Amino acid sequence: MYKNLVEILRKKGVTNKAYAEFLGISEKTAWNKIQGRTEFTLGEAQKTCLLLSEYKMDYIFAVEAQVA
Repeated sequence: MYKNLVEILRKKGVTNKAYAEFLGISEKTAWNKIQGRTEFTLGEAQKTCLLLSEYKMDYIFAVEAQVA
């Protein structure tokens, strides 16, 4: 899960629906990407960084460690 991305979008008031529309994908696909179930494309990551330009890509897409 991309906790930083979720928190930044929440702080900016960007809904999952609005984020999905911005990326040109379905809400379900956006949610799967945010949850780490599917990968972001380079283009989607770059668009996200344009939307959230005050943050660095490595911070936005930092992955939470999974406990086994």
